[in-house]
Amino acid sequence: MSMVDELVSGILRSEEGFREALRHILTEDLRLSVPEFCERTGLSPSTIYKILQEQREPNLRTVRAVIKGVRKLDANPGGEFIAVIASRPVLSRIEERLMKVGERTVRVKEYPACTMEDAIIAAVKAERDGALALVCAPIVAPTIEQIVRVPVSVIVPKDSMVRAIEVAAAKVL
Repeated sequence: MSMVDELVSGILRSEEGFREALRHILTEDLRLSVPEFCERTGLSPSTIYKILQEQREPNLRTVRAVIKGVRKLDANPGGEFIAVIASRPVLSRIEERLMKVGERTVRVKEYPACTMEDAIIAAVKAERDGALALVCAPIVAPTIEQIVRVPVSVIVPKDSMVRAIEVAAAKVL
């Protein structure tokens, strides 16, 4: 889900949904403080603080301005990312949202998937969101490679596979 979709979904979900979505986008996706976000978007820091601290409900003009600001930052070259498509347990092990790859810093964005169909849909969404490349399980990679135009890399979870075999063997032996 794109950051703009997340904000719109938050508005529709509940009164505090927009606030929660904005907080998540600032801290997790953009990794910006309120002053940094406001400096880059031209929004008023006091307005954003009031929204985040539940002192003010955003009016339509403010919602539009926030969405426009998030869209601007998301379209920024710094918004490039690598999409990781995996189950929640695998995604929860990702500790860094920004990774140093050679000379570049690349953002990692998570796309949870529980089924093959979820993974295929997540791949299409990730490409539409602007992913530079996708990382996914080997079982779904050949299908995804036929659908998307960005490079696809596979996750080979050797350590977790060995651990899973040990756990299974302990249960039956």
